[in-house]
Amino acid sequence: MIKVSQFMDIRKLHKNGVSIKQIAATTGHARNTVRKVLRGEHEMKASPVVRLSKLDDFKPHLTERYREFGLSAVRLIEEIRPMGYTGSVQTVRRFLATLKAGEARQKRLTVRFETPPGHQAQVDWKECGKHAGADGVLVPVYAFVMVMAYSRMLFVRFTTSMKMGVLLDCHRRAFDFFGGIPDEILYDNMKQVRIGPGKLNATLVDFAAHHAFTAKTHRAYRPRTKGKVERPNHYLDHNFLAGRSFEGLDDLNDRGKHWLNHAANVRVHGTTKERPIDLFEKERGLLTSIADVRPYHFIDPVTRVVSYESMIRFDGSAYSVPPCHAGKTVHVAADGGQIVVRVDDAIVAEHRQAAGRGACVVNPDHMAELWKLSQQQTPLPDDAKRWSITFDQSVATTPLATFEEVAI
Repeated sequence: MIKVSQFMDIRKLHKNGVSIKQIAATTGHARNTVRKVLRGEHEMKASPVVRLSKLDDFKPHLTERYREFGLSAVRLIEEIRPMGYTGSVQTVRRFLATLKAGEARQKRLTVRFETPPGHQAQVDWKECGKHAGADGVLVPVYAFVMVMAYSRMLFVRFTTSMKMGVLLDCHRRAFDFFGGIPDEILYDNMKQVRIGPGKLNATLVDFAAHHAFTAKTHRAYRPRTKGKVERPNHYLDHNFLAGRSFEGLDDLNDRGKHWLNHAANVRVHGTTKERPIDLFEKERGLLTSIADVRPYHFIDPVTRVVSYESMIRFDGSAYSVPPCHAGKTVHVAADGGQIVVRVDDAIVAEHRQAAGRGACVVNPDHMAELWKLSQQQTPLPDDAKRWSITFDQSVATTPLATFEEVAI
């Protein structure tokens, strides 16, 4: 069977004097097919009828409104009815279902890319649940996980805290384990790293600069971009932790290190089809040597609330703070004999650390500013004039002679 349009082309060419051989060459049909068409013996296949949907004219509007605001079919049909739509809400729902299916496929799409040797590591915390301590109190346990993106060489350290000091210590232990530092480290949007949109924790940035690597975070709501570390988390849970008991944190870390060296890093990886320990030999020499980097000096600050006398207490002594911070929470740390007071990342006060407890260390500028502010707010004394009156006309007075006459 041939289509009507093909039938018409053959008849037109023949009418114009084109030979059967040439018609066959032009149209791509066999000569016998051409002859049958010219004799009226070939069946024609009708072109499919394209049925227009009542929704066709409104699909651009529906697509835009759904993608921008996620509106339901009921809301959208209210918008397109005045525009001339006469179909049912079910038709709108079916169209929205195609948009949702497309979005679902788009979210699952992941472009797999392999980073070059020594370029990147990925880091994440894994929560390992709460476990009973010696006193019966539940203690949280976390796993710090770092994986080299090229070789999938894995490092794990178990802790009972995720504070910044612990995080940095885990980094240093990982660098010692790998024997070097990659060019960049990709993090989850953990609160110790990202403190706001596009803003990284200043301490981590300083730590990264000290160790000559770049700190990056993966795109928000796109954890698939960090899959190299998320899959080891699952592997750690099922291949190492599940079904085992441990005698304290030291035992957990000792056996975890044994698991890394005798299982995790010597298995054939499912993606690379090679052992991480073998691939790591290609990137070991490309890492920045940890032996060339001096230890990082981390100061773990404490929080204090500034009193309305513009003072904070630290290590048994009092230190002044600008009065504009009264009532606010600040971060205080001792660094090389200096007391440093910060609000967010800004240093608001610095003092030489007191020689002993019970001292009061004051910056004269802070006290002068406090005195100035307090003077502006000092209430008036009790005998101060609190009201006034204005007389618009003279007040009548009684002559003294009048009183004398009455006395007579």
